[in-house]
Amino acid sequence: MNYHVTINGIDVDASYSERAVEEIFLPLLRKLKEIRQEKGRRILVMLVAPPGAGKSTLLSFLEHLAHEHNDLGSIQTIGMDGFHRRQEYLVSHVVQRDGEKIPMVKIKGAPITFDLEHLTESVKSVAAGNVCGWPVYNRLLHNPTENALTVSGEIVILEGNYLLLKEAGWSELKSYADYTISVSAEENCLRERLIDRRIKTGVDPEAATQFVDFSDMPNVRLCLQKTAAANLELRMDAAGDYHIVSGGLDERD
Repeated sequence: MNYHVTINGIDVDASYSERAVEEIFLPLLRKLKEIRQEKGRRILVMLVAPPGAGKSTLLSFLEHLAHEHNDLGSIQTIGMDGFHRRQEYLVSHVVQRDGEKIPMVKIKGAPITFDLEHLTESVKSVAAGNVCGWPVYNRLLHNPTENALTVSGEIVILEGNYLLLKEAGWSELKSYADYTISVSAEENCLRERLIDRRIKTGVDPEAATQFVDFSDMPNVRLCLQKTAAANLELRMDAAGDYHIVSGGLDERD
């Protein structure tokens, strides 16, 4: 199934196999609806993936499927990118990388460049069922916009790179999720996708490659190596299609 969407100003043409739609995505949406009905309250789902794994496109596609199938209910999707520390903070603070002190802004997107305390408090509020504001990262301003969204859905899917990260502070977030999903992929595949994505924003291919290798790939490796187990674990292949690695979608699981 071909799917076209604009993500962060970039036109994306994705293709999902009928097998993935019928065996993974539709059963997943049915399972989330069943969990919400069983719990009788809002549920918070966390979807994690390394940079370049297409998680934003996937969530958009899941919303599309939910709208196409009235029996699946509706989902609301939100992201953790709105919890980037402000640009002025990143420019004025330094971090150690390869024995050298560099401005945080040069590794923007690494775990240390997020406001984990603010994210944790917001996740708690969503998990508690509150109607609350949610920040969204503005790529034109290079800063988050506070309360850009209002979280009010009954099935809320939060996506991000580090929501299941096995590191102090981050590892606590999982306790607020009713269901978790992780996506992995081959490292070189992610590198190629990240370079291509950056080129599509107008960056020179050589500069795009240098940026991805210095800034993005350490985050990719961190996600691939230190993401905790999820209820449903998926693998994205080189063609961008998805396969179940572990975790069933039977309602009894």
